[in-house]
Amino acid sequence: MTEKERMVCGELYFAYDEELKRDRQRARRLTRLFNGTTEEELAYRTELLKELFQSTGEQIFIEPPFRCDYGSHIRIGDNFYANYDCIILDVCDVTIGDHVFFGPRVGVYTAAHPIDAGVRNAILEYGRPITIGNSVWVGADVVINPGVTVGNNVVIGSGSVVTKDIPDNVIAAGNPCRVLRPITVEDRDYWEKRRREYMEN
Repeated sequence: MTEKERMVCGELYFAYDEELKRDRQRARRLTRLFNGTTEEELAYRTELLKELFQSTGEQIFIEPPFRCDYGSHIRIGDNFYANYDCIILDVCDVTIGDHVFFGPRVGVYTAAHPIDAGVRNAILEYGRPITIGNSVWVGADVVINPGVTVGNNVVIGSGSVVTKDIPDNVIAAGNPCRVLRPITVEDRDYWEKRRREYMEN
């Protein structure tokens, strides 16, 4: 296996492999161009993101600055929004569903390092994939750790550190992040009422 194949499969790999260096340089170039755009260049921003990522939906909007390791391991669904200072370390696959919104300074980190110092000092790393479902709101300053799956219709509270999977249809928060309560029919009814009031005014 190549170092890249080992990396994507979640095996130990050597990060300073020449192929991986070239892939990172590509991502650095595209993110540098993206982060240097102005507010008048929205179409160009989208073009750069579609080149950077493995795949995207039709609507994708990320506020600069944005950083990632490779970009080519990130798949994003339709109607995605990320606020300022988003970082995605995609040494393994990152899969993000439709209608997902990130607050500022969200970090999605597939990268991990061995606990043993001797192996870690040999510059060996590994990663675990991250999956985020549909209709998810991730609050400001949230960290999503390697190997986590966040379900559909989930709200993650600001400042949370997500270390374990989060099921569908819940509000979760904390460090470590834990489920606070389910999202209920009463929640839906309340917010639908608020929406109708908005539309009537």
